Amino acid sequence: MASKSNGELSERKKLILKAIVDAHIADGEPVGSKYLLQNENFTCSSATIRNEMAELEQMGYLEQPHTSAGRVPSELGYRFYVDSLIESYSMTTNEIAEINKLLKSKLNQLDQLLLAASKLAGKLTNYTSFALKPRASSVSIKRFDVIYIDPHNMLLVMISTNGGIVTKRLTFEEQVSQLTATDLSMAFNDYLTGLTAHEITLPIIIELEKAVGERANLISPIIKIIYESMNEIDEGELKVSGMDKLLQYPEYSDKEQLRELLSSLENKEDILDLVSTPEDDGVNVVIGSESSVKVMNNSAIVYKPIIRDGKTLGAIGIIGPRRMDYAKVVATIEELSENVETILNTNNLINDNTDKNESGGKPDGGG
Repeated sequence: MASKSNGELSERKKLILKAIVDAHIADGEPVGSKYLLQNENFTCSSATIRNEMAELEQMGYLEQPHTSAGRVPSELGYRFYVDSLIESYSMTTNEIAEINKLLKSKLNQLDQLLLAASKLAGKLTNYTSFALKPRASSVSIKRFDVIYIDPHNMLLVMISTNGGIVTKRLTFEEQVSQLTATDLSMAFNDYLTGLTAHEITLPIIIELEKAVGERANLISPIIKIIYESMNEIDEGELKVSGMDKLLQYPEYSDKEQLRELLSSLENKEDILDLVSTPEDDGVNVVIGSESSVKVMNNSAIVYKPIIRDGKTLGAIGIIGPRRMDYAKVVATIEELSENVETILNTNNLINDNTDKNESGGKPDGGG
């Protein structure tokens, strides 16, 4: 995300702001001028540092939680830090070894790979992690198969353009035949392939009914099931790991705020909205109120979309307090996502969107 412009900072102000952010990330306590003089290589006086801190507060980069306390970074301060002051994190030999294990994994499904990568991100950073399959904003079906089972049952198989497979059992009161299944397959493939749910209009449904002749009464209930199936494929998926890790940070000591955040993660819709539309294909850092998720004011989300052939297949990320160790988190997410993309480029992974429970509506149709 781009930094909000709030005036140019002098080099000394940048050094002071960076020192305060680093110190606050480390221990969560307000930072005063005395700490900076004792622990940083500042050659100016304590009075000068206090003046600079006061000006940074006036500019909106710092906040003073108590009258006599030191300062803490504001949301704007964190944003400037992430955009302009953050230093590259050098991963340890053990961390690199852990990440490289992912390359040797035998996982053969994209969902499994994303979940494994996100859990490893949480383990290495000690924050809550997530794996996400984004919403497909324009999902369509590239192939329909209607399979005859018996005189009262058929199976509708739909393969979407994003690789998802959904199967639905169709049950009829009156008898149907193998020829009925064949005719329906041909009609759906002729009229519906490549269309989004919004593009399956009444005139197209009428044409479908004409195409199947005396079986026209089957079309309307099956179309309803097709709509529902396309929405299932489109809804996205969020898997969160290590939510208990939030409890170790004082930012989440307020039980009501924690409950609201956990509820938001469980409901998934807000996070899906946020991560399904990334600002760019690199590592995205969303801090506090920058997020569309209302309960994220004390938190931050760091994530990276996983892209193959220009298509976003998913994302892995971290959720934690606003004062998270951004340098380590960004480096970890970057390294892991590169490994995931390497695996995708060298293996033919399965995009597991299959509805394993063959369920669906029961259209009342003629035989």
